[in-house]
Amino acid sequence: MITILINTGTELLLGDVLNSHLSFIAREIFPLGLRIERQTTVPDGDVIRNAIAESLGQAEIIFITGGLGPTTDDITREVTADLLGLKLRHDPAILRAIEARAARRGFRLTDRVARQADVPEGATVLPNEHGSAPGLYLAADTMTKRPHLFLLPGPPRELHPMFRAWVLPILRVVVPTAVTVERRTFRIAGMGESLVEEAVGAPLLELPGLELGYCARPGEIDLRLLGEAATLDRAERIVREKLGTAIFSTDGSELEEAVVKLLTVRKQTLAVAESCTGGYLAHRITNVPGASAILLAGYVTYSNDAKTAMLGIGPRLISEHGAVSEAVALAMAEGARANSKADFALATTGIAGPSGGTEEKPVGTVFIALAAEGEPTKVERRFFPDDRPTFKELTTQAALEMLRRRLL
Repeated sequence: MITILINTGTELLLGDVLNSHLSFIAREIFPLGLRIERQTTVPDGDVIRNAIAESLGQAEIIFITGGLGPTTDDITREVTADLLGLKLRHDPAILRAIEARAARRGFRLTDRVARQADVPEGATVLPNEHGSAPGLYLAADTMTKRPHLFLLPGPPRELHPMFRAWVLPILRVVVPTAVTVERRTFRIAGMGESLVEEAVGAPLLELPGLELGYCARPGEIDLRLLGEAATLDRAERIVREKLGTAIFSTDGSELEEAVVKLLTVRKQTLAVAESCTGGYLAHRITNVPGASAILLAGYVTYSNDAKTAMLGIGPRLISEHGAVSEAVALAMAEGARANSKADFALATTGIAGPSGGTEEKPVGTVFIALAAEGEPTKVERRFFPDDRPTFKELTTQAALEMLRRRLL
């Protein structure tokens, strides 16, 4: 079934708000055999009418997000009703629910809030348990050639639970028997996109009916395969044979989740000492539920004095080698492990830029160290000449992958 997504909101086109609706809805509907054929983002105002009118004759399912609130720029329900020749009726039950929610939260309602209780004739109300404006569903009408229309709130915290609780059950009824196409995704660390393609591209392209895609992110690659189950089984054997332990996830989980899981299974612990990453490595690890079982301590030693006071690194070592050096990275990891009594310790020290680089150590230089009991401490010198956020992402990615490989 041809499916179109229309996102409304000037804030999306100004870049004030990240438009995440496409990725969310596309993932949710894929198991039903649906894929977004076209996505359009339009600002608030009359242009919404043109976008909906254009799509009515081209789609069998239309999702429209945003424009259901109480303000003057929220016109999605009115425009949709007008285009379809439907009258709006006031639903007192919706208004009572909005008023009750406002009372619980101590909000004062404006006079225009009653607009959110207007419902096009024949529409099914989709309850909004996380906001005031309900969603609306208008079933397809073969006589008027009307497609299935879903009018959904703009905020993701409202849209996501509504979509899963109310939209998906409707789609399971109206969508024909699901096609047999499945998706498998392999997340790969420590390899560039071209290297992954070089390893698996040719043999995978020989498999009939397989759709192959690559998605590069800082420090990792997603390899996406679409096809029937039998074809995917053959493809997966090729991928695992060629890439092996470079694959850290097949369920969409992050690299830090893989590391926490490995440490948890092994009943081992970790400490981190960070300079250039400023606590971001510990932040990523503590985003994982259960991290408290494996992470004993995190030291953010941004200054030289902090390295000395918190990790016991002698000022002379820093003076001789520089704070960004193999020697200091090694001492940071060993100091963090000694202080915390952890089984492993990771350390990062580098030059994020844009200033501070030298000919010997240009901006983007970083040293990553891994200390483990009974083993020589390992230090890697890497080079990530990117903006500061990307530098931190790549550095922590390399550190986590360094530990993951050791644990394997």
